[in-house]
Amino acid sequence: MNDKVFTKPIKKQFEFDEEVAAVFDDMLERSVPFYKESQKITEFFTLRNLDQKGIVYDLGCSTAATLLGIHRNLHVKATLIGLDNSEAMLQRAKRKCEAYGANIEIYNADILKYDYKEADVFISNYTLQFIRPLVREELVKKIAVALKKEGIFIFSEKIISHHSKLNKELIECYYDFKKEQGYSEYEIMQKREALENVLVPYSEEENIKMALNAGFSHCEVLLRWANFATFIAIK
Repeated sequence: MNDKVFTKPIKKQFEFDEEVAAVFDDMLERSVPFYKESQKITEFFTLRNLDQKGIVYDLGCSTAATLLGIHRNLHVKATLIGLDNSEAMLQRAKRKCEAYGANIEIYNADILKYDYKEADVFISNYTLQFIRPLVREELVKKIAVALKKEGIFIFSEKIISHHSKLNKELIECYYDFKKEQGYSEYEIMQKREALENVLVPYSEEENIKMALNAGFSHCEVLLRWANFATFIAIK
């Protein structure tokens, strides 16, 4: 289904409700530059770092697209777990897993309070940016503790530049991308207003510093397009 969420006047801040869930896959592909390439990189490094009987957590799994991609290429017996707090997203995720016959565990959970088992891989696609900064850093510490030695955390985030002119141009570059995907000026403005104070991005440097401060030994960018980036952090 095509994303038409912001073709009408907004009446609330952005949330992952049934209206968004219904068009979320289309929204991601048309709103996030090189989203499929980011998923492929995430799948590659997940599969390379997943041992027999290992565990993968996808935090903010939405409709389970990433976990389904990993499941299709799984070469070991492993547990794939998707966590989200949007029931609308989870219902779609469960239906997709059933349709593909994929043995993926999907739970409605608070990722800040969840009791994680020792895992090989954690994934977070555009989820941290919706968590308040102080709490966000505590979550990343919790992830680091739950990972086994040399386990990895792959996360994608919208990012900012602290150079004001460059940051403005990055935003303009992104809006040009959205127009090329068929979004109108009105839709772009509406979504920006809906996300105001809901999505709080860090810079590339701040994301890396957060990971290192949380206990990871290394963190770097795997993929970046303007103000979107996919990171890998190694315990």
